[in-house]
Amino acid sequence: MKRNQLTRAQGLLILGGAAVMLSMSMGIRQSWGLFQPHMIREIGITAADFSLAIAIQNIVWGATQPFVGMLADRHGARGVALTGVLVYAAGVLLSLFATSALLLILGAGFCVGIAMSCTGSNIAMSVTARTVSPLKRSVAMGSVSAIGSLGLTLASPMAQSLITSSGWQVAMVAFLGLIAVMLPSAFFAGGADRIELERESASAREQSVGQAIREAAGHSGYVVMALAFFVCGLQLVFLTTHLPTYLEICGMDPTVGSTSLALIGLFNVGGSYLFGWLGGRYSKRVLLGAIYILRSLFITAYFLVPPTPASTMIFAAAMGSLWLGVIPLMSGLVMHLFGLRFLATLQGIAFFSHQVGSFLGAWGGGLIYSMLGSYDLAWKSAVAIGLIAGGFQMMMNVRPTPRVAAERARSSEPAVHAAG
Repeated sequence: MKRNQLTRAQGLLILGGAAVMLSMSMGIRQSWGLFQPHMIREIGITAADFSLAIAIQNIVWGATQPFVGMLADRHGARGVALTGVLVYAAGVLLSLFATSALLLILGAGFCVGIAMSCTGSNIAMSVTARTVSPLKRSVAMGSVSAIGSLGLTLASPMAQSLITSSGWQVAMVAFLGLIAVMLPSAFFAGGADRIELERESASAREQSVGQAIREAAGHSGYVVMALAFFVCGLQLVFLTTHLPTYLEICGMDPTVGSTSLALIGLFNVGGSYLFGWLGGRYSKRVLLGAIYILRSLFITAYFLVPPTPASTMIFAAAMGSLWLGVIPLMSGLVMHLFGLRFLATLQGIAFFSHQVGSFLGAWGGGLIYSMLGSYDLAWKSAVAIGLIAGGFQMMMNVRPTPRVAAERARSSEPAVHAAG
């Protein structure tokens, strides 16, 4: 089936499935920090143990993402996504019945990490890019990313309310209910597998995945973008993992932490859509670099003074507006440089850098706190790295590869691709 043969209802069903799948997947995953104080007390693990489990989750997600992307590019997204939902359920069940750090690492770490590769932003953006035309692609990816952030707005308050009233185990059972919603969503998102790629030249069809990876590795802009993506993972996972604990240390009510996470998800709706829209009109590299720098400035402003409920809510809103706006921008840059054929694969490779940052943000933050009794060194490191990465990102090379440039010259592809 060609893209222009899709009915409006079919297109909305595919995009809606991708958005709901992403929403539930990210919402559950970003709410894990709420469980940290309770699991530490009841299971008998340390903050470093919990941080290690979340760190392993992120590094497994990153390490498996390129291979999952290859499977999706070659065999389609439906089977990959449905498998990921089942693995997600297994990870939550293992965490629910965990009696030691090892079981938590197997569940929250390995299983959820693999599941995120199959149900997260990489697969959702690949499905979206395949479903909509180039002129609408940036806005569509921003929209799916925006809806994908609503899961945090739902999952975080729900989890905190159940933890407070019934215990963390009941909150985990509720997560299984959210995972059940992901099954039909993953199935509908897989409808994109039937859509043929348009404007695929003979050279693109003949290119192997190995050739595509070598082409990307030889492009300086892609390398800079992938390395800069490291800071995105470090900053975001440091906050989702350690902000609730930091607020508890400061003597605040636990609901402040869950409400702040919900606000991040709520403001991310507007932020993701905005950056998707801006990415179709202005330089994606500059917008991406600006996100890293602005995050660093907001983190500095928040942690320099003792937190209050009001300052925490303002900080959450500011960070939320910059949260997943990176997804449509980075996906757009990958398509701009290399085309659509191996989008999931090349995004997955760049995402590994993001997840190395996530590993350090989760585990390093916990390790620094365990050793020094303070998060000061952790947030200062996140700020310094963010400012450096943002500057390099703004200067990346955005010239498409000669192969892609020649293909676009022959096909007169819309000028939207020039907004790198």
